Amino acid sequence: MKSDIYDHFKPEERHFADRAWEWVVGAGDYHEVKLSDFLDPRQCFILQSLANRHPDTAVRLDGGYEGAERQRGLIAPDYRDLGSEPMGMKVLSITSDDQKLAALQHGDYLGAILGLGLKREKIGDIHVREDGCHVIIAEEISPFLSMNLQQVHRVQVMTELVDLDSLRTTEAELEPLDLTVASLRLDGIAGDVFRLSRSKVLVPIKAGRCRVNWKTEENPSKLLKEGDIVALQGFGRFKVLECDGATKRGRLRVKIGKFS
Repeated sequence: MKSDIYDHFKPEERHFADRAWEWVVGAGDYHEVKLSDFLDPRQCFILQSLANRHPDTAVRLDGGYEGAERQRGLIAPDYRDLGSEPMGMKVLSITSDDQKLAALQHGDYLGAILGLGLKREKIGDIHVREDGCHVIIAEEISPFLSMNLQQVHRVQVMTELVDLDSLRTTEAELEPLDLTVASLRLDGIAGDVFRLSRSKVLVPIKAGRCRVNWKTEENPSKLLKEGDIVALQGFGRFKVLECDGATKRGRLRVKIGKFS
């Protein structure tokens, strides 16, 4: 069964697939209930795919609000009503009297939280506003985080734990870029977005530090399409918003949204 499962996933995904399959079998065969940490969209897809293989297992994915990118998974026997089960999430509200708060970005908040020794898997989506930030977190780390997070990028902050119904969401801000490219190859577009030479953009891609739609991509010539989200470790993320036809010289117009 495992070798059959592995056929669908990349080698680096097998460790997570193993864990997820254990959760699925534990729920379906032994009536166990498992609440996972926060999963990225690719991990959510893997978990749901595996659960679909077991007739007696059900999965609920929830990130605290509709459209959440990072979600916790509740894996349980199919006879349980998962809709009424607690998902173990709180909202950490971060504010400050310092005017510099308005300049803080997603990476500043995430870096400050991880700097306390916490794992990324305990943190859900981060919603940044000019007057503060709401971070969805695993309930089990909420007292520690509320007590110990006192500074974000040299800005003194105050924290408060609130329930999910007080969550204030924000849309991710995308910096618009209009490119004309020879092709939709990953290395070409990523190089243009991050202003890297072809030789320099190849290094992280071939080293397995690039993800397309949360799936590791080591092929520089992979063709991108509308809707693809590309993350290049150490440089940032962007989304292909629109492929807008060809110029008179045969180059392609592409609209990109670069995550701030």
